[in-house]
Amino acid sequence: MRTSNPAISKRLFEKSRPHELSGEMTVKGTINKSFLMLGLILISGSLAWKAAIAGAAWIQGVLIGSAIVGFILAIVTIFSPKIAHITAPLYALAEGVVLGAVSAMYNSFYDGIVLQAILLTVAVFLLMLLLYKTGTLKATPAFRRGVLIATGAVAVVYLFQWIAGMFGGSGIPMVNGSGFTGVLFSLVIVGIAAFNLIIDFDNITKGEEAGAPKRYEWYSAFALMITLVWLYLEVLRLLAKLRR
Repeated sequence: MRTSNPAISKRLFEKSRPHELSGEMTVKGTINKSFLMLGLILISGSLAWKAAIAGAAWIQGVLIGSAIVGFILAIVTIFSPKIAHITAPLYALAEGVVLGAVSAMYNSFYDGIVLQAILLTVAVFLLMLLLYKTGTLKATPAFRRGVLIATGAVAVVYLFQWIAGMFGGSGIPMVNGSGFTGVLFSLVIVGIAAFNLIIDFDNITKGEEAGAPKRYEWYSAFALMITLVWLYLEVLRLLAKLRR
């Protein structure tokens, strides 16, 4: 089982086949923990949103600090899934601050864009879930390889953009442009993020089938949140381009 999401792999679940006293991972348990993480994101996000709207001078520093902490927690969780029950909730809180502050910034330029982005993200999530449940889209080996390559390509582009920005460059114009090419680029990225959801759903299902320990429910919920956060930010970026 290959996956484009770095937080989940076949080897991870294969190593966890032996039963534990805590029980086995279930799809329902993973869903419950995903909602808990989403709740934590909403709590910290709303606080950051209010602070940003109020013009708090410290919000910029907190935003940068939370982004760094969230990245570190994500790496720690990926390499130490056994402690996901601790790191995943903390990641959700840190990521919530980032999303809240960034969303407030976008909303200050484009009123109502955040609500639109949330609704579209939910719509894409439900659509992907429907396509997966009905078998319209299946996480076949070829599908996984394609999404893995596409996701890797996106990561390389964004890494180039980040490095170019550090040296005062503008990077690849179409990435941030609001013209046809820029909008098309964002649509492609949103599509890639959406396809990652199919793989996340399949990984969660296979985790239950493999009899993974119950603690991996937190890990799988964490992996799903990574994709959802990415999808939301890309939808937000797309809508901003369309309103320029």
